Amino acid sequence: METLVPDYERTEMGTIQIAPEVIEVIAGLATVEIEGVAGMSGGISSGIAELLGRKNLSKGVKVEVGQREAAVDVNIIVEYGRRIPEIASEIQRNVKRSIEVMTGLNVVEVNVQIHDVHFKAAEKIEEEETHARVR
Repeated sequence: METLVPDYERTEMGTIQIAPEVIEVIAGLATVEIEGVAGMSGGISSGIAELLGRKNLSKGVKVEVGQREAAVDVNIIVEYGRRIPEIASEIQRNVKRSIEVMTGLNVVEVNVQIHDVHFKAAEKIEEEETHARVR
């Protein structure tokens, strides 16, 4: 998906432009707010997944922005045992609402791709192995 910089709005004081990266950050934050999202994924091509963190708030998000509209793709990792269709629907609603409220852009679509499932048991095993090595 191509990212375009819109000529967003002209006022009597000058022009207001919102960078596509700002919209990506809004979408990323709106996504990780949803219960059941374990993290964001950089996508299949990068093969890198990052669990919830604040390092790169636009990771796993691509936007296409026009003059008054935006389309968003988010790539996520879900927690094991959660209902994926419900999580995806909540993400779509929250991303759309957040972008529209904060920017005034009309969000025409929010595509959610699930790239992985996070198992909490696997995380505990890794922590135990790390502690065992430290001792």
